Amino acid sequence: QAQLQESGPGLVKPSQTLSLTCTVSRVSLTVSSWYWSWIRQPPGKGPEWIGYIDFTGTSYYSPSLKSRTSISRDTLKNQFTLQLSSVTPEDTALYYCASGTYVSFIDWGQGTQVTASS
Repeated sequence: QAQLQESGPGLVKPSQTLSLTCTVSRVSLTVSSWYWSWIRQPPGKGPEWIGYIDFTGTSYYSPSLKSRTSISRDTLKNQFTLQLSSVTPEDTALYYCASGTYVSFIDWGQGTQVTASS
């Protein structure tokens, strides 16, 4: 069972790039058939899947966020990172990293609040 911990700035100014890191312990990012995702939940709304990076290092993004999203990894540090560019106040949300199979999330981080505001 993986342990995940999000980290990054809690406040980002509009038009800037949001950058969050998920540090993973107990399970390697390269474990076969494992997927590492970012999910967010805006205030008063349901969760929204942002994208994942898989065990081969291949990333896939939500079509609605694809143009602004990049997910990468550092296998030496066992971390994966979310970058979301050109943020607006609508990107204000609780951001989670999660791991699991292609069809289900199994382990979650505790979440980190990001506010996009000047």
